[in-house]
Amino acid sequence: MHDENKDLAPLRGAIEAAEAGPGALVDRVSTLVEQTRGIVAMQTNSALTLMNWHIGHMIDVEVLKQKRAAYDQEIVATLSQQLTGRFGRGFDRTNLTRMVRFTQQFPDLDSVATLSQQLSWSHLKEILPVRTTEARAFYIDQAVSGGLSVRALRDLIGRQGFERKEIANAQTPGGSMVPTDSFRDPYLLDFLGLKDTYAERDLEEAIVRDLESFLLEVGNGWTFVARQKRMTIDNEDFYLDLLFYSRPLHRLIAVELKVGRFKAAHEGQIKLYLKWLDRYERRPDEEPPIGLILCTEASREQIELLEMHKEGIAVAEYWTALPPKAELQQRITEIYRAAQERIARRQ
Repeated sequence: MHDENKDLAPLRGAIEAAEAGPGALVDRVSTLVEQTRGIVAMQTNSALTLMNWHIGHMIDVEVLKQKRAAYDQEIVATLSQQLTGRFGRGFDRTNLTRMVRFTQQFPDLDSVATLSQQLSWSHLKEILPVRTTEARAFYIDQAVSGGLSVRALRDLIGRQGFERKEIANAQTPGGSMVPTDSFRDPYLLDFLGLKDTYAERDLEEAIVRDLESFLLEVGNGWTFVARQKRMTIDNEDFYLDLLFYSRPLHRLIAVELKVGRFKAAHEGQIKLYLKWLDRYERRPDEEPPIGLILCTEASREQIELLEMHKEGIAVAEYWTALPPKAELQQRITEIYRAAQERIARRQ
């Protein structure tokens, strides 16, 4: 049975808050109007998503699974013409096929009902072409937890966020001090606008200047803490490039920026910083700090041999200039496949 009281609960809450709240009448009425519009939009989107799922389910069951596959495209095309004639846009063959794919990829209606309250149909249309269940789950989590716009989600998928996460995870096998899904590799920093020649300080300044874009690139839940964090050890001052805090991981993240290829000597430097942070900056309720070394080129065999993940250290490349989209995706796919091969060899 449909629970009307449950549907009206958000509206009742908005009305009660507006009637009992402080402030001028015009302000309280304005707040009620804005909140009601948001509630209506959310409920409309939820209904649209559920309608599309049921349409896809009906087509899937009555056309594609009833041994009528030889005529499926013809039947879908005819249905599209009929629905378009009655209701106008939104029911072309491409959209109906998308609805069928939606019900096939998300067969559980209860999960779809929950999802419809979190993401718009426009978000889901971006996720449907993603090939694997694991990758789709990743993009849904990123969109929901990060409150991503449709455009931001499209960019994340186009820039292969899932594959880059998996490349980074290839560094952190069992027994790692670096939690799974902490980092990406490579990081795409084309938004910084850096030219061919720049120094580490230029990179650092560009990141701080466009911190919002950088935080979106590194993932959800990072908060900027400090730049050039000073650490005094044996009366000598050391400076960490960037310090962040991750709310999901409940720990500090030390980031060192390097222009050029990764060198084994970089390990000792960031290891010292992590020991200092663990002793002097870590709070009792926090997990141990972890480190990220960002280089223009990773020496992947050296990184694998050093096993820095056991010390809570990861290495990733950053790219400040990107090739055309097709070439970018090809390069990341090649690195991703190589990472999977390394995992297979270890196993």
